[in-house]
Amino acid sequence: MRSDDDLSRRDVLKLTAGAVVASQVTVLGAAVAGTGHKFFTEPEYALVDELSEILIPADDHSPGARAAAVANFIDAYLAEAFDDTSRTAWRTGLAGVDTLAQSLHGQPFMKLPADQRVDVVTKMAANERTPGTDAEKFFHELKRTVVGAYYSSDIGIHKEMEYKGNTILEEYAGTDVSGKG
Repeated sequence: MRSDDDLSRRDVLKLTAGAVVASQVTVLGAAVAGTGHKFFTEPEYALVDELSEILIPADDHSPGARAAAVANFIDAYLAEAFDDTSRTAWRTGLAGVDTLAQSLHGQPFMKLPADQRVDVVTKMAANERTPGTDAEKFFHELKRTVVGAYYSSDIGIHKEMEYKGNTILEEYAGTDVSGKG
């Protein structure tokens, strides 16, 4: 017997379909706005993309954060955040990057040459273990999120970490902890 508080299978399907449609409207709204991003403005997205690539650059072993679409991941993550706390912190943090770049080199971050951009990031990372300034605190969040996004991506897992997935081992290569070996 079904009470009024129970959801029927049909109700669940309606809710699921509504959620799918709502997410597509969000994506469509971003596309209509011209950015293609769900949360970031175009300048913010470019800044996050550049900061991510500075933290995890492409090298001979694997592509970097840009190729792994880390900025897209962060954009989607923030667009789906439950409250405005994270979104506000990221917007404030990105504005702080430009403020720091202005104070160190007299221009916004994205107008600086590559070596000065690295200098700004190095300044933000100076007290990584005990961040004191707003820029240092934002760096902690930036690095944590970029690393998590990168190593959750196909490039981070398969190219960088060379993860092969579940494979059958011909021989167990573990350590004998019994003390008998």
